[in-house]
Amino acid sequence: MWVLWTLLAAAAVVVLLSFAVYRFSLYSPRGNQNNDYAVARTPQMDPLRDRIMDMIHTLNERPYERVSITSFDGLKLAGRYYHQADGAPLDMCFHGYRGTPSRDFSGGTSIYFRAGHNVLMVEERGQCGSEGHTITMGVKERRDCLDWIAYALERFGPDQRIILNGISMGAATVLMASGMGLPENVKGIVADCPYTSPEAIMKKVVGDMKLPQSLSWVLIRLGARLFGGVDLTGVDAAEAVKDSPVPILLIHGEDDRFVPCEMSRRIAAANPEMIELYTFPGAGHGLSYLVDEARYTALAEAFAGKVLGETVKGG
Repeated sequence: MWVLWTLLAAAAVVVLLSFAVYRFSLYSPRGNQNNDYAVARTPQMDPLRDRIMDMIHTLNERPYERVSITSFDGLKLAGRYYHQADGAPLDMCFHGYRGTPSRDFSGGTSIYFRAGHNVLMVEERGQCGSEGHTITMGVKERRDCLDWIAYALERFGPDQRIILNGISMGAATVLMASGMGLPENVKGIVADCPYTSPEAIMKKVVGDMKLPQSLSWVLIRLGARLFGGVDLTGVDAAEAVKDSPVPILLIHGEDDRFVPCEMSRRIAAANPEMIELYTFPGAGHGLSYLVDEARYTALAEAFAGKVLGETVKGG
């Protein structure tokens, strides 16, 4: 009997540990997560902090429409729609892990607005105004991406041209979605500092924390299954883009201390005919635009012009 009780006690400990890991890594929201102005305090971010705050404020002051859809699994997902012109291309933006659209796209949206594009900024499941309590690292978010595309086509018509934009987890999300049969309306994808897979990025972060990678990954995966209802395995951005017919612009900071630049290199190598990769010396995670705004803008404008078949001019 003592053997049985020992096994039960051990199982209980594993379940409790997996729950703790789930709450720490995947449960949403936590703290200031949904506060647009909760900019992280890091050595790379601090010198840019005032500029970031100004950009967030400028974007938040711009008029927008609150929109929503129902996800494939019944969650109400929210977003912001910025209208500039009927029939204009639509830039759809997917923010990062525990990010907000305003915080993550406070700089990038200025490119789309100058180009005369309409903009839809998605609030990922479990974050900001969207329902749910589990961040799935792109697994379910990639399907949400398809639902948002369907919403755009229903609202704006079957000829609507779309560019998908993502940063960090949002970048991984749109790349993962690229392998799910995107409609021809999606003319291009811009992915800034994506990771390859949930397993790869979580093991990297756990390693940075000096914790055992394999054991921690087992607990994360178990917690995700038991308490988040999601299997974090079987999704990989590099695999997803292999046969994607959609042109992709990859951007990554060379001094990214969260998502290694090597992950973008691996993704680019999976489909070199369709993917352009540009790295930014000295740029940290998601900071390429701020480190070299002129170059970032030029690359984004040239890519949009190419995939849309038109000249895109900044201003």
